[in-house]
Amino acid sequence: MSKFTAALAAVALASASLIGTTALAEISATAAAPNPTVDDSIADLLADPDTAAIMEKHLPGISQHPALPQFQDMTLDQVMPYSQGAVTAEIIEAIDADIKALPAE
Repeated sequence: MSKFTAALAAVALASASLIGTTALAEISATAAAPNPTVDDSIADLLADPDTAAIMEKHLPGISQHPALPQFQDMTLDQVMPYSQGAVTAEIIEAIDADIKALPAE
């Protein structure tokens, strides 16, 4: 757990009596959900509308690729050697930069 997440969780726990348990659960769920990264599976990246748009920008047609069920649980780095040059380190870096430019959740 990152220091930020741990601190946020501590603040949430300390204020539980003031905000109620329902709000505490919402804060804890938000604190536990990090922003997506290129280390997430392709399925996870395509499940989020923002990252799916980024994936389509750099890898047009990926969400409709006929072999998607075979590689959707892999990361971009894992797919790269099998992609016949369709997924390169440069493309992964560009996707990573675009994901990092998304507003924090």
